[in-house]
Amino acid sequence: MSLAVFSSFEAGAIYALMALGVYLSFRILDFPDLTVDGSFVTGASIAAIMIVNGFDPFLATALALLAGFTAGALTGLLHTKGNINPLLAGILMMIALYSINLRIMGKSNVPLLNEETVMTKLTNWWQGLGLDSMLSSLPFVPKTWAILTVMTLLALAVKKLLDLFLKTDIGLALRATGDNEPMIRSFSGNTDTLKIVGLGISNALVAFSGALVAQYNGFSDAGMGIGIIIIGLASVIIGEAVFGVKSIARATLAVIGGSILYKLIVTLALRVEFLETSDMKLITALIVIGALVIPKIISQRRLKAGKKKRLSMLKQNMGQSMAKSGEQLVAAKSDF
Repeated sequence: MSLAVFSSFEAGAIYALMALGVYLSFRILDFPDLTVDGSFVTGASIAAIMIVNGFDPFLATALALLAGFTAGALTGLLHTKGNINPLLAGILMMIALYSINLRIMGKSNVPLLNEETVMTKLTNWWQGLGLDSMLSSLPFVPKTWAILTVMTLLALAVKKLLDLFLKTDIGLALRATGDNEPMIRSFSGNTDTLKIVGLGISNALVAFSGALVAQYNGFSDAGMGIGIIIIGLASVIIGEAVFGVKSIARATLAVIGGSILYKLIVTLALRVEFLETSDMKLITALIVIGALVIPKIISQRRLKAGKKKRLSMLKQNMGQSMAKSGEQLVAAKSDF
């Protein structure tokens, strides 16, 4: 049980990179980008096929990131230059990427179990530091600690870079485009370019996550991207509901926390006897529904409680005013 929970933190840190990409498109750009389901697999397939053909895994992961940027930029071009609806543009690119990913891999599944990957290199580096003996008393294997530590630091580093980017002139213009595009156009801002760049960065993070997930799981599969957008949205929504969004830095940190919480919730849910692995999509849907509905219910209850409190205070004040007026009337009558 403890190892399963620990593994959920590990996977949550890797998927947090994807969730940050979803946050950039859905929250910053206000763009419903379904390219994510395809670009996630694109990153995984490029990394896997390059590793199998003897390329360095770090180089393969970097090229997967660039491929994701290209996919996102193409979605932006379809929307801005082709005047295609944002939702339809993402769907079209997602469908196209499914065939492209099969072309890249040459088959539906590419195993990486006997290949040197980023994860195996991290494990060897961790062992080379001599940390095995320090953690031998803990109930977790050293490999878990290596991946968790590095992936968590990587997610935090990407979060920091994203925070800094969103505070630059381009980042501020990107945020303003998502909030009020006509206003930016009135200031002669090129919103088309901003959307293309924003969607490119978003899908670059998604593909980066996909490449790492493929190396973490030990395979790349053509169907591994199905429902990824829901996982990303669930991470964003859960993080915002639990940690808040008072600032960009807090919002991006909330996304990472939401990703870890999502994986933890799914892991604990699958421990329930009547639930099976095939119920993963159902669990995800229920988590998203709960994350959307529960905060609204809590907010409505707070509003009702506030109204009741204000009404009681108003009645109390009116009662005091009427009592005071009565006393003044009695005093006036006695004087008369």
